[in-house]
Amino acid sequence: MPDALDAPESYSNRELSWLSFNERVLGLAERSDLPLLERLKFVAIAHSNLDEFYMVRIGGLERELQRGSRAFEPGPDGLSVAEVHERAHRSARALGARLGDLYMDVLRPALASEGVVLATRDALDGELAEVAERFYRREVHPVLTPLAIDRAHPFPMLRSGSVNLALLVEAHPNGKGTAVRTGRMSHPGTLFALVQVPAVLPRFIALSPGEGRDRMYVALEDIVARHVADVFPGHHIREAAAFRITRSSDLDFVEEEADDLLATIRDELRRRDLGEPVRLEIEAGASEELTRELMSRLELGDSHLHRCRGPVAGKDLMRVFGEVQRADLKDPTFNPLPAPRLRYAASIFRAIAERDILLHHPYESFRHVVDFIEQAAEDPDVVAIKQTLYRTSGDSPIVRALTQAAEQGKDVTALVELKARFDEANNIAWARRLEESGVHVVYGLIGLKTHSKMLLVTRREGDQLKRYLHLGTGNYHPSTARLYTDLGLFTAREDMTHDAMILFNVLTGYAELPEMKQLVVAPFTLRQHILDRIDGEIRHAKAGRPSGIIAKMNSLVDGEIIRALYRASQAGVKIDLVIRGICCLRPGIPGVSENIRVRSILDRFLEHSRIFVWTHGGDQRLYLSSADWMPRNLNRRIECCFPVLDPQLRERILETLTIELADNTFAWDLEADGTYTPVAPHGSTPRRAQRDLIDLTKVRSKSEQASVRPELHKASRAAISPVMRVLEAQRRRQA
Repeated sequence: MPDALDAPESYSNRELSWLSFNERVLGLAERSDLPLLERLKFVAIAHSNLDEFYMVRIGGLERELQRGSRAFEPGPDGLSVAEVHERAHRSARALGARLGDLYMDVLRPALASEGVVLATRDALDGELAEVAERFYRREVHPVLTPLAIDRAHPFPMLRSGSVNLALLVEAHPNGKGTAVRTGRMSHPGTLFALVQVPAVLPRFIALSPGEGRDRMYVALEDIVARHVADVFPGHHIREAAAFRITRSSDLDFVEEEADDLLATIRDELRRRDLGEPVRLEIEAGASEELTRELMSRLELGDSHLHRCRGPVAGKDLMRVFGEVQRADLKDPTFNPLPAPRLRYAASIFRAIAERDILLHHPYESFRHVVDFIEQAAEDPDVVAIKQTLYRTSGDSPIVRALTQAAEQGKDVTALVELKARFDEANNIAWARRLEESGVHVVYGLIGLKTHSKMLLVTRREGDQLKRYLHLGTGNYHPSTARLYTDLGLFTAREDMTHDAMILFNVLTGYAELPEMKQLVVAPFTLRQHILDRIDGEIRHAKAGRPSGIIAKMNSLVDGEIIRALYRASQAGVKIDLVIRGICCLRPGIPGVSENIRVRSILDRFLEHSRIFVWTHGGDQRLYLSSADWMPRNLNRRIECCFPVLDPQLRERILETLTIELADNTFAWDLEADGTYTPVAPHGSTPRRAQRDLIDLTKVRSKSEQASVRPELHKASRAAISPVMRVLEAQRRRQA
């Protein structure tokens, strides 16, 4: 049915599918069975997601509209840029309104009943008002700057995301105000002014005059608003309303024309906060007069206006979640477990050499990855370390270890991706630190982002060199490794480590990628590999052999791959997709995709791993990858897809997928019309995949601990060098 495969109704729009994902995040905040502070956290996450959507997606759409849409190619859904822009604005505003209603009508009162009070401006009275005023006099007033807006004072270039107060000001009858009127106000004698809320202070201020566990927070802009007349002496403040501007923030430059990529990106970052405005958020009670004045100054239309119930910049509620230490209002604490094969190994290299090791984060500790690179930095037998870095933490132990290794004379190469969105400044900073310590820092290939996750260590063992490799689906970021579900593989297999060495040489030098033995690399071979695998399942199904596909990823957008999956469904291949976010494929369409099921799991941890299972006629193949099935991943990024060759590790991953596909409490099913419906237990036993995986990891850890501790301890101790024994003892004493 070729016509059906290309019909627009067989596809969902990327931007609208992303908004649907954020609705599911909001759905978590709406769940009454979750602890209250966890629900507040999801409100903050949904707000943060919307911010990025406007900065990147809406900003990009408006850039296309300004160009007249000449360069815009509609996706398989057939929507024009104007249609996508209008629908996205409408859906995003509705989503923002739902977030505000949930916060004001449900979560805020419920938290107050538990002693966590998020006070409004009007609630600042009595003793609380005195505490707020003392804070204002001590911390806020000295850093405030009043900004008159008139013919002598043009509207300032406000930074994207900054919180401000818009003011209608009148000269006091007994005052000596001399400000020049703009002539734009509807009330004679009314002046327009701004005050920027200090970004150097916390957004929510804890005011706790009482004893016990009660905690009261007030938004900083509310404290400023109560006392803002102090910076306009001789004037009366008729109205004060908090607002925030979101600007288009995607970097926009031609990489091939950049003489110095580092300098070009640094210059672009300076312009990011000063891009074209794409959204105006203003508190819901702001007058029409004040709102229209702002919109006129910013040259924004009604579609850009968001009236906020609750605080503007709702993402900052995450600070409240982090500060309030109330175990009864949060999920139970979970600490990642150590992997027994590594926990009791005196030498991590010996353990990897004996057998491939799989880590499932955050259920298993990312500390093992840090230990791997720290031991490599300290081990005198290690001669070289090569690593790709897309995102990492600000004070990263991995960066420290690379620095230490270089200072000790090892050959250290770090391939740093400068274009990791919203982490560019951080990456530039620690790339410079690495260079100063002697690390060879490479910024990747022109026109391509390096998104693969690879860490290769070369070690001298006797009269030969042996390589050890870590490959992952997620970033080398210790903090997010506690929040994101990802898989990492340690291996010393010659074919895989050789492929990794070749790939590093391609990324740092001038070379074409030769044929690889095990690794599959975008943009060179990954797209064709996926298409060939899908075609292989079609052939097996038609021949009556076992066939089937299980694929887990963050997003599925690529039209060519979606059409291949539709063809596989038509051939009778059963396909299970676990896709957290964007999915442009529509399952269950008669004659097109009735053999495809799509499930989205949103829970405590962010599902981030990419897993691809091909039945292959009964000779099953399983791959992990850093790449989603999106054009940007397959065409414009360096991505690495790698096989899991150890049968026991494959079984572990398949068990994980089975548990996730059985989730009936935190899963959503995608319908043929592009909408999602929550999966309900329907009388069966409630299954929550992430909770089940926590329990499974505990059971597996105890079992493996009993079996591997004696043999690993004895074998590793016999092989480890005296120097490494001393280093290991020091490390354990510090721990």
